Amino acid sequence: MKKLATILVIAAVAFMTSCGPSAKEKEAKRIADSTRVADSMAMIQAQQQRVADSIAKVQAAQKVVADSLAHQDSIKKHLIKPAKPAKAVKQAPAKKAPKK
Repeated sequence: MKKLATILVIAAVAFMTSCGPSAKEKEAKRIADSTRVADSMAMIQAQQQRVADSIAKVQAAQKVVADSLAHQDSIKKHLIKPAKPAKAVKQAPAKKAPKK
C-alpha cells in the first residue's frame, strides 16, 4: 500500500509541474505585464501634464484679472491717468472705375 501511495504522490507532483505554464508563456506574460504598466504610467503622466497646463491657464487668467483690477484701482486713486481713446482712422473715398 505504501508503494501505491508513493507512486500516486510522485504522479501527482509530476502532473502538477507539467500542467504549469511553459517558460515561453511566462516570458510572454511578463512582457505583457510590463507593457501594461508602462502604458498606465504614460497615461498617468499625460493626465498630470494636462492638469498642470489647466492650472497654469487658470493662474494666468487670474493674473490678468488682478492686473486689470489693480489698474482700475490706480486710476480711481489718481495714481495714473486713464488711457486716451484711440483716434479713428479716416478711410479714403473709394475711387471710381474709369468708363470705357
